[in-house]
Amino acid sequence: MSKKEQHQDASQSHTPLGQLGEFGLIEHLTRDFDLRHASSLLGVGDDAAVIAGGDAALVVSTDLLIEGIHFDLMYHPLKHLGYKAVVVNLSDIYAMNAIPEQITVSVGVSNRFSVEAMEEFYAGIGRACELYHVDLVGGDTSSSNKGMIISVTAIGRARPEEIVRRSGAQVGDLVCVSGNLGAAYLGLQILEREKQIYLSQPDVQPDLEGQNYLIERQLKPEARRDLIRHLREAGIQPTAMIDISDGMASDLMHICKASGVGAYVEEGNIPMRQESELMALKFKLDPLTCALNGGEDYELLFTASADDLEKLRTLPDIYISGEIVSQDDGVTLHTNGGKIVPLTAPGWQHF
Repeated sequence: MSKKEQHQDASQSHTPLGQLGEFGLIEHLTRDFDLRHASSLLGVGDDAAVIAGGDAALVVSTDLLIEGIHFDLMYHPLKHLGYKAVVVNLSDIYAMNAIPEQITVSVGVSNRFSVEAMEEFYAGIGRACELYHVDLVGGDTSSSNKGMIISVTAIGRARPEEIVRRSGAQVGDLVCVSGNLGAAYLGLQILEREKQIYLSQPDVQPDLEGQNYLIERQLKPEARRDLIRHLREAGIQPTAMIDISDGMASDLMHICKASGVGAYVEEGNIPMRQESELMALKFKLDPLTCALNGGEDYELLFTASADDLEKLRTLPDIYISGEIVSQDDGVTLHTNGGKIVPLTAPGWQHF
């Protein structure tokens, strides 16, 4: 066999990463890893890992943010970026119904970053630590020839019986979501639009008037620690929960897959602010698609027993959007026009 034929044969045997996608790749690469220690209560496959720690278990999550993939420094201030890098990790801890206590931060930067720039980045980290009452306890720094790379690990704590996994949803449970959806995605569209205008016409001033909320949802999101407090005060234990990072549709499917169930959501019960709807129409986008598939909302999507319906109705900023059904019924959207259609979930594609 010639070298050319060998090369062609080898390339034909290689599977592109995009064929599996982020979650398929993680599942494929980690499927043969067994948990060897009794203290490893939950491994790969949820918002965070769970490690035994006496009366309260430790909940650990890590995230990677890469310049040019997850953020663009042309419009993302370093202070906001430091804040966001922390918050998106804390959101994973809250999604396990746990309270974050510590973080570590590792950063790789190229020589185009100054000491003052890094001070600004860490000022954002410090602000997040202050507001969410967490401690920075370690990390690492390194040089990078590909711009900025950020890795944050968040560590939280909860009693083992309080921890909520993705796998606990039962037929008949209510599908609930906090806050409103789609705003972060539309904030990104605004920023990308202004970036392209600037690149072609540097003298043109950005048009950001009246769009602060949408832009802030993208640049400076908040984790829903208040929801965890409200649920505990009301005596509600979610049966499954996940934070909405890849889009409500995609994240609902993660819950359904882990729990072995189906679900339906009602179009009219998917929360979206009017300004988000109007901006979607301005961009000639379907508002419902933005709400279901936009991502980076960092709201909490959870399921709860129907017995908790009256309690849920008394809580602020929680919307009952649907119900868990049999796996055979699939995951569907009930439209305002009375149609039942399969819920599609392209979500954020990492590869």
